[in-house]
Amino acid sequence: MTHLSKFTFKSVTRHIQQPDPVATRRTKIVAAIDQQKLVLAAAVKGETYTIAQKRTVTNDTGEAVQLIKPRTIRPWFFVQDDGWYVQCRYGLRVLLIDGKHNAVFAKNLAQVAEVLDALRDATLAGDLDQALALTIKSGKRHDG
Repeated sequence: MTHLSKFTFKSVTRHIQQPDPVATRRTKIVAAIDQQKLVLAAAVKGETYTIAQKRTVTNDTGEAVQLIKPRTIRPWFFVQDDGWYVQCRYGLRVLLIDGKHNAVFAKNLAQVAEVLDALRDATLAGDLDQALALTIKSGKRHDG
């Protein structure tokens, strides 16, 4: 122990800090909204927005090989009733944004961008925390 005699020894219990679930949800929705802005930019150009997704598959010889496949991101906005509807999603679930309604109406694609910006700001401010909690608790998709 002569090599370690110059150090101070103590017994300690490590406290693991759990991430805040509300902050984690906010971060996830903000990232998804940012991705929807890219989907919107592609839609304005008449293109489809895709991301590269890595998959590991087994080939004929039994080796695990990584493939990169394009994955289309579905937009949260759609045309209906002479305008655009924007829904905010958490995974597969559609949020009831104001507690009753699951979509925001926009007259054109420019307003869709404004709605996405407003949803992002509302998420960061904590305005959608209650809608998120209700959606997760109920487990319903609210597509209706």
